[in-house]
Amino acid sequence: MCIALPRRSPKRKPRGRHPHNALSPAFVRNVREAGRYCDGNGLYLDVRPSGSRGWIERLTIRGRRTELGLGGYPLVSLKEAREKAFANRKLAREGGDPLSEKRRAESMPTFAGTAHRVWKQLRPGWRSNRHAQVWLNSLERHVFPRIGGMPVSEVTSADVIGILAPMWHGKPALARKLRQRMRAVMEWSVAMGLRQDNPCDRVGPVLGVQGNRTQHLQALPHGEVASAIRTVRAAKGRPVVKLAFEFLVLTAARSREVRGAVWREIDGDGAVWTIPAARTKGNREHRVPLSRRALEILEEARGIGRGGALVFPGVRGGPLGRTAIWHLLKACKVEAVPHGFRSSFRDWAAEETDHPREVAEAALAHKVRSQVEAAYRRTDLFERRRRLMDEWSAYLAG
Repeated sequence: MCIALPRRSPKRKPRGRHPHNALSPAFVRNVREAGRYCDGNGLYLDVRPSGSRGWIERLTIRGRRTELGLGGYPLVSLKEAREKAFANRKLAREGGDPLSEKRRAESMPTFAGTAHRVWKQLRPGWRSNRHAQVWLNSLERHVFPRIGGMPVSEVTSADVIGILAPMWHGKPALARKLRQRMRAVMEWSVAMGLRQDNPCDRVGPVLGVQGNRTQHLQALPHGEVASAIRTVRAAKGRPVVKLAFEFLVLTAARSREVRGAVWREIDGDGAVWTIPAARTKGNREHRVPLSRRALEILEEARGIGRGGALVFPGVRGGPLGRTAIWHLLKACKVEAVPHGFRSSFRDWAAEETDHPREVAEAALAHKVRSQVEAAYRRTDLFERRRRLMDEWSAYLAG
């Protein structure tokens, strides 16, 4: 006699396909009962008791089950939620981490915030506070209004072109500087892993070639410099500014070096002015031989000074203003800028003297262009430069 035994249900998942696009836009819009409703492929609509609803994706990231928020409805529609969920699944399957990507996007700094960080990092290497301020001000004026609030990872070459194109040919110098500064910000972002490329590298062919319109600083022919000095001497104005101007011409120094000169740099007995490396453009100490007239100017400056450290003090005791000498020349109708007198000196040395080119270049504190030559040159040609500056002083005296 055979007895039929009851059949046992097999221990396996029920047959049938997994849900796929189970929800409809109408259901998502109208559902009121709190709970989670599966759309398929790990995507759920989470309806809260308050009636608000949002999208949640269940995902396995590197072997670990995770729930990832995709945003609230209706800001994120059903279609957008499915697209986000698909992209996350694809990234996770390839070994990526959608959660870390989301955190990275949320913490991504703006272009303006990144520029300020780059500025703070670069500033200690700049000797001029004015250059540091101009660097940041140019971005604040021309760049930040357009892309300052954008995540630095989202800035494209089209954004860069949109900033530079209106000024690329009309204001070429400004455009080049802005491109250089934006490129520095983007290069920092690439190095820090905030983006993969530098959008400033691909704008050149689109913007085109700038015209080679070199604009030289306004300068006088060397034969008119002596007359300019006499005009300034006879003009109304602050004596200390007029002395600083003539001292600048006689030494062929830069305006910033003259305005910041202090008495401890002056050796009256040796007739030498030693400018420390921190105050020179080339970041190298520069010795300036002082002619008899230059020493006379220093004595006059000491007589009208206030006993402070500065040779040519300003009204409030600090250094002369950056435009003090320029305004003096403008008031005297001298058609030149302070820096232009270095050009006048260089033309005179080349046209009216037999001194070698190396001596004149050393008098201007120019760097030797050849690295090999610079490595072997140990002298600053000081005594030969002294004869040159004495001749320059005599030429100006007539």
